[in-house]
Amino acid sequence: MLLVFASRQSIITTMDKSWYRNIFSRASKPALETTPPALDYADAESQFNLGVKFASGAGVNRDYVQAAEWYRKAAAQSHSLAQFNLGIMYAQGQGVAPDAVQSLMWLGKAARQGDAGAQFNLADRCHRASFEQVPVDASESRIEAYMWYRLAAAQGFKNSDSVCATLSLNMTRADVAAGNERVAAFESGKAHSAAGR
Repeated sequence: MLLVFASRQSIITTMDKSWYRNIFSRASKPALETTPPALDYADAESQFNLGVKFASGAGVNRDYVQAAEWYRKAAAQSHSLAQFNLGIMYAQGQGVAPDAVQSLMWLGKAARQGDAGAQFNLADRCHRASFEQVPVDASESRIEAYMWYRLAAAQGFKNSDSVCATLSLNMTRADVAAGNERVAAFESGKAHSAAGR
């Protein structure tokens, strides 16, 4: 900070107003480098972060309706974590009406993008569904569950390996082979889409 001393004349004229009021009444203009960039509300990452802020109540009142709205905006731009969180919100009825179809749709989108949490959650749903269906459909649900558990396990998601191993004990060899083929096809598809970028 540079101090400038003025002549006695200017000191006398400024005494009409207290010296400390002169100092503090001036609006200080922040340096350009220290001014935070304006938030881009169209950016999926910014939208996701706002969703997290409202969902957690970090710095604002917790507001699940606002959180769901921001997650929805980010999810529409293929933000996998926003899709996962929105899927969970639909499952639990947080900020939105409970809707199993919407929950499954958003979790599926996140899982197909490679989100391990969504893959594990989707596997759990498929596994639970296998208990409620006729044997042919139950077998299909177990194969899907196996695939999603394996994909989550490949990313080191907690308990995926052990749950997948337990599930495979209740599957035929043909079903396990079909599950492994789906895992390979999924990974191959991900590799092709990554190479095409």
